[in-house]
Amino acid sequence: MPHRPAVLPLIAVLCFIPFFAGAAPHVPTDDSHVLERLPFKPNDPVAEELRQMRAELQRNPKNLTAAVRLARRYYSLVGEEGDPRYLGYAQAALAPWWTAPDPPTDVLILRASLGQFRHDFAGALADLGQVIEREPGNTEARTLRAIIHIVQARYDQAKTDCRAMRQDAELIATGCEAMVDGLTGNADAAYRTLGDTLKRHPKASAPEKLWVHIRLAELAERLQRFDVAELHYRQALEFDITDGFLLAAYADLLLDLKRPADVVNLLKDKVRSDVLLLRLAFAERALNMPVAKEHEAALAARFEAAQRRGEAVHQQEEARFALYTEKDAKKALALAQDNWKVQREPRDARIFLEAGIAAKDAKAAQPVLQWLSESKIEDRYLNGLGRQLQGGGK
Repeated sequence: MPHRPAVLPLIAVLCFIPFFAGAAPHVPTDDSHVLERLPFKPNDPVAEELRQMRAELQRNPKNLTAAVRLARRYYSLVGEEGDPRYLGYAQAALAPWWTAPDPPTDVLILRASLGQFRHDFAGALADLGQVIEREPGNTEARTLRAIIHIVQARYDQAKTDCRAMRQDAELIATGCEAMVDGLTGNADAAYRTLGDTLKRHPKASAPEKLWVHIRLAELAERLQRFDVAELHYRQALEFDITDGFLLAAYADLLLDLKRPADVVNLLKDKVRSDVLLLRLAFAERALNMPVAKEHEAALAARFEAAQRRGEAVHQQEEARFALYTEKDAKKALALAQDNWKVQREPRDARIFLEAGIAAKDAKAAQPVLQWLSESKIEDRYLNGLGRQLQGGGK
């Protein structure tokens, strides 16, 4: 059994479900087949790292340790670059075990991680359930499963997994519970508890601290403590770890605070990721920058290409584009409706409600209004949208 590295690299990427879910990537079957030159500069240390890891695996394609190491590295690059093509390379590295009914634990966890990116939540949950049946204390599997439950608004099930990690991973377990509490009427207490727990773990790894600061920022933002939220985002950035989720979340806050110039400075070199390009284009449009038209055209082409391929995993982002760039409220509402069937996080609720208001269609947004009521979420902006949609004022 290969050594299992720290849990957070996989958890951090999994947190991108709503942000970086992408097309089911092509899986290469021949190591000599060049699909595309990936965006590395000459002498890039990441390119050299991958070259060495691939060479090791090519010497023995059934070397499980080497395969898992390479697959995890490709998977981490999805979070760093926002490029789903790396998922196909990760799957290819695990080819000898990929379709096995009872593969090694590390393969099951990676298969589940890649599955959720393709919105195969049922398959991912089945794989994680198999891991937890073998190893009830597997923190990685527990956390991945909890986050999938959170994305799909199954909060009781998520909290069960969070609590199961308390003994072996207090900081991660507390962050996991804070995510649930922040969605179910206990955001203020969750913020204080997680902050205190972080102070008790000064020796936590940089990825762990980054992950916790993002959770704290989300909680503060939900309570409209925007200065506190920004402080946490900036503290997370100081770890100098490339993190697409962090960039997208921070950019959204800056856009809400009417600071588009700061968004441009943050994302100006991040045009390969559709998710980050969308936010960059919004900021450029607000600043009347000529390049905005070019980036908007690129996004329109990418969304159209995805539709032609029958893909429907970027609907939240496409709904935002339809509403705020194309000014097509009905299209945005339809996309938001379909997206809500799969993932039900605050950002999914937000575009659904905003599109419902723009389309003057409260009936269509009833699923979100029901979620607002049942979850007891304290997000003041979302609750304000709900009241506005129902005619109760802004």
